[in-house]
Amino acid sequence: MNSLIDRRLNGRNKSAVNRERFLRRYKDQIRKAVHGMIRDRSIQDMDQGGEINLPVRDISEPTFHHGQGGDREMVHPGNREFAKGDTFDRPQGGQGEGGSEPGEGESVDQFTFSLSRAEFLNLFFEDLELPHMARTQLGEVSQKKWQRAGYTTSGSPSMLSISRTLKSSLARRVALGVKARADLEDAEERLAKAREVGAPADEIRALEQEVEDCRERLARVPFLDDLDLRYRNRVSVSIPMARAVMFCLMDVSGSMDEGKKDLAKRFFSLLYLFLSRKYEHVDLVFIRHTDNAEEVDEQTFFYDPKSGGTIVLSALELMREILEKRYPPGSWNVYAAQASDGDSFGADAGKSARFLAEHLLPATRYFAYIEVPDSQEARKSSLWAEYEQKLEPHFVMRRICERSEIFPVFHDLFKKETA
Repeated sequence: MNSLIDRRLNGRNKSAVNRERFLRRYKDQIRKAVHGMIRDRSIQDMDQGGEINLPVRDISEPTFHHGQGGDREMVHPGNREFAKGDTFDRPQGGQGEGGSEPGEGESVDQFTFSLSRAEFLNLFFEDLELPHMARTQLGEVSQKKWQRAGYTTSGSPSMLSISRTLKSSLARRVALGVKARADLEDAEERLAKAREVGAPADEIRALEQEVEDCRERLARVPFLDDLDLRYRNRVSVSIPMARAVMFCLMDVSGSMDEGKKDLAKRFFSLLYLFLSRKYEHVDLVFIRHTDNAEEVDEQTFFYDPKSGGTIVLSALELMREILEKRYPPGSWNVYAAQASDGDSFGADAGKSARFLAEHLLPATRYFAYIEVPDSQEARKSSLWAEYEQKLEPHFVMRRICERSEIFPVFHDLFKKETA
């Protein structure tokens, strides 16, 4: 029988076990509250935790209690307003769910629960994934692989490296024989001089014995020692089974006012948080464009106030150039998300749609176009009309006019694939 002991440290007046049980039991209610928080947050605070309010009626549980018991007889007066089986509304008045004034009807109290950053992101993105990713195991984007990691002094005989062992043995024998070899050379040199000058026989025999002792000292250094053994070392590392890159293309031209840019940046903020939280091996490439496109870093993409004219084709051409240099489609799962108000002048819309269909859609697994018009009733832009003619299964288009529409659209674009 196995016993699990939870030794995580709890904060004052908190219990990790009770907290997890609460999150698991009321996940649906908490997730609805979390989705509503995105609408009112700033971009900088998009990934922070926070407090959520849950109506008490959503977390109430049935209870058992003793009834009054016995036989009871009651007389109810008739009325002209209601008949048997009618339902009637709760008395109106008060301050909504948060409270009410005396005598103004009933209200429902709210339960406040604080979420950490990790809990917030887990609840927000747990049912999303990159669609159409090529992989060898469902639901996984990495696998374990044995990789060489140098040599070690212990291991199995089958992993013994003979060449490395002999090199280590040679280095040890050279190091240990330095003194004996120097003494041997000195003794041999003195013996040769003694024989040249005709030294006495006793002196020559003593020098010959010294030479023999030095040779024995060298011979006592073992050819192979346990310290010389070297085994090939292998470690298990996590490698990507399917590498992916996401291109974020945003229109920052003059027609994109602050409200439209805010909607586009909020969408890309969710996309950035989703990828960085959900996947370990996904590269992000940020491209913004006016009448010319440029690749920028995250800080510039979200906070730089640049503006200008509109040429959508420049962003698509830059994306293709980066693909050819750094992300060949044969080795990478390529994704792209483009946000624009669709205002494109002259032949730019047609050229962009043709370039997208001929060069980018065949190389991407998923391409999402997000349009931010002035209102829901606004007519479709020229870019939307041209893109609409190039629709493919992995090319989708959506419109976002208000903050409340961002997450539903995002969830629809990146919902998990059904088996």
